[in-house]
Amino acid sequence: MEREETLRLEAYLKEKLHPGLRLLARDKTDDSVEVYLGAEFIALVYKDIDEGEISYQFQMTVLQEDLSGS
Repeated sequence: MEREETLRLEAYLKEKLHPGLRLLARDKTDDSVEVYLGAEFIALVYKDIDEGEISYQFQMTVLQEDLSGS
């Protein structure tokens, strides 16, 4: 993703989810960015282009071992 696009997406996610989020480019691919909350990696955002329309998929994996009380 282009830097300007990443910044717009980051501003949107900060407003909707948490002001401490930040997006970082990935080394080996340009179709997604990493999402961090503070220093912790929490998700990926993938860019999808289908029939000329652009959308973004937020993918967050939660491991059972990370859930408290499990």
